[in-house]
Amino acid sequence: MSDDLTIRLVTRQDYDQWLPLWAGYNAFYGRSGATALSPEITAMTWARFFDAYEPVRALVADSGGRLLGLTHYLFHRSTTAIEPVCYLQDLFTDETARGKGVGRALIEGVYEQARRAGLRRVYWQTHETNRTAQQLYNKVAEHSGFVVYRKQF
Repeated sequence: MSDDLTIRLVTRQDYDQWLPLWAGYNAFYGRSGATALSPEITAMTWARFFDAYEPVRALVADSGGRLLGLTHYLFHRSTTAIEPVCYLQDLFTDETARGKGVGRALIEGVYEQARRAGLRRVYWQTHETNRTAQQLYNKVAEHSGFVVYRKQF
């Protein structure tokens, strides 16, 4: 990746470049067309990044004013630690930036935010078919072995 890559907190001025990345992330996970997220969810997600009372935050990968990727994360309490933990919820890079260190830089950016907040654990999940991402994840973290279950209402 070029030396001008900066990982930084998202700003309100980033919306027009963040939105296509967000759409790409959701399309990757099959949330498009009839199963697309509602505009209200996208608007609320965006608003949460700038609400001091919300635990949801966003980092972007900026290369010369062009956003190449995003990550969303949140700090939350846990029954297994005194300090909160960090959940890296979303990670996405522009197709043209894949394999160039942007994803790793975004993960490292979340690690840095967690360290600054005094946290000792960052975790995330990915779909079992996302083998490309898992190649990176296996280099920057350990696989916990947990399987995720959920029930939608």
